[in-house]
Amino acid sequence: MKSYFYKLLHDYLSLFIRPSFSITEISPQHDGLISLFRNYRASVYYPESKDIRIPESVSRFSSFDDIRDFNPDIMLLNGNLHYEPDILSMLRSLHEICRHKTRLAIIYYSSLWRPLIRIATALHLRSRTPEQNWLSHEDVDNFLYLAGFEKVRKEFHVLCPVYIPLVSAAVNRYIAPLPFFRHLTMVNILVARPLLSNKSAPIPSMSVIVAARNEAGTIEELIKRIPRMGPDDELIIVEGHSTDNTWEKIREMTIKYSNAMNIISVKQDGKGKGDAVRKGFGLAKNELLAILDADLSVAPEDLLEFYRAIVDNKGEFINGSRLVYPMDAKAMRFFNMIGNKFFAGAFSFVTDQRFKDTLCGTKVLTRGNYAKIAAARSYFGDFDPFGDFDLIFGASSLGMKIVDLPVHYHERTYGTTNISRWKHGILLLRMLIFAARKMKFV
Repeated sequence: MKSYFYKLLHDYLSLFIRPSFSITEISPQHDGLISLFRNYRASVYYPESKDIRIPESVSRFSSFDDIRDFNPDIMLLNGNLHYEPDILSMLRSLHEICRHKTRLAIIYYSSLWRPLIRIATALHLRSRTPEQNWLSHEDVDNFLYLAGFEKVRKEFHVLCPVYIPLVSAAVNRYIAPLPFFRHLTMVNILVARPLLSNKSAPIPSMSVIVAARNEAGTIEELIKRIPRMGPDDELIIVEGHSTDNTWEKIREMTIKYSNAMNIISVKQDGKGKGDAVRKGFGLAKNELLAILDADLSVAPEDLLEFYRAIVDNKGEFINGSRLVYPMDAKAMRFFNMIGNKFFAGAFSFVTDQRFKDTLCGTKVLTRGNYAKIAAARSYFGDFDPFGDFDLIFGASSLGMKIVDLPVHYHERTYGTTNISRWKHGILLLRMLIFAARKMKFV
């Protein structure tokens, strides 16, 4: 039972703990989990000597100073909340050694399973651990809040903790994540980030990436309306095989406004908005990266609110939401509205983070977090021609804090949309199903 159970935990944790990450398990009661991460930069923390076997490749620390020097990406608590006599003090101690990149991964167990866990312990099907705290989800969230952490995502796993050929895999993978059954699961996995001040950091600048295809009529107004945010902002316009005079207009405006702001204009090599956005990100030099659609349906002036949100550490991935404020009468067609609401709910279910609108083209994140998403892209594959979902799935799976920022949505004033309602809707559905298999039904 134990080997199968810990293999399950390892599979679930591997969704956001990638091989390039470093990990420290805090005061483990046994080696069942950390030994499965032996190929990672792994370590364990023991406040006192314990008779527990760990692989030679895993470092062993005896002080929080050691952990601070190790600077792990993930600090793992496997069941610690159940036997820690002072949970708040422990979490505050961990908060003191966190950096902005640190994620706290907490495994705790549902009180519904308390009788069965005691029976399994009595039958020596699991190691005897001194559980004394059985906490509700609200209790855990409150402890984290008091200690200076913010919940990023929470997952519910395991309806069948013992291995039964065919049955266990089917139940745990396909039934346990469903809305009703998830409340009956045994294992809760919560990812939290530390809330740390950015006040001492220098004022960052923004690189705004605009993919432009057949948008000649909006280029000049777009450039004129980009707000000043950081001390050295830049606008990167990537032209994508237009059939009108978009490229000529971009070159003309780049020269005309060269004294007003730093503008970089390039032609796209591949196809699709996603390819254009990646090219723009590759050229960007600033700490903050933004995507803005060229059609002015989202006002360029709104970028200032995105800038404030990420600089104030309200989130690590700021996602525009067009479905909060009233929009222009012809800004979004009826079936597009229905599709947007459907995909928002479906993506929220799959990623375990709330989305009001997944299809808004305005998004902001840091260069460092984009680098993490790009490095982990092989997990999902290069399957997204739009670029938005590559970022959404990547940010969610890596435990980044995603925040929706409401924007006003305006009717297009030039040209026609490059989005095909039905063709791209089917493609989105295929991407959603693919992501569900990689993130939800694991």
